[in-house]
Amino acid sequence: MTSVRTSVAAAIASVLLILIVLELIRGRRLKERYALLWLVTGIVLLVLSAWRDGLNTIAGWLGVAYPPAILFAVATLFIIIVLLHYSTVLSQLDDQNTVLAQRLALLEAEVRAGGPPASGAAVVEGDEPG
Repeated sequence: MTSVRTSVAAAIASVLLILIVLELIRGRRLKERYALLWLVTGIVLLVLSAWRDGLNTIAGWLGVAYPPAILFAVATLFIIIVLLHYSTVLSQLDDQNTVLAQRLALLEAEVRAGGPPASGAAVVEGDEPG
């Protein structure tokens, strides 16, 4: 059985997480698309910590003897999902940096050679005139 003390502590931690994420969004230090995962995490943890009977029921279904361990497992799962999401974003940025570095090197070589840029060499995707 989940103690009231544990539920209150988990609920306070969840509310703090939600408030911190909202403050980071307000201060434009965290973009909304990244904050969504953190907000969902905070809300799910808040619901699970406030709904003690539900937490105990879920723990019974999963065969977990200590129901608050479910909160830890859910938090860990969401952190893994967030890290996976950030890894995909970083991979995309790495690919974009490679392409940009290659284009910059080509443009620098053309400038050093003193010739006009090859047709289309200075055009970046989406930056075409017109």
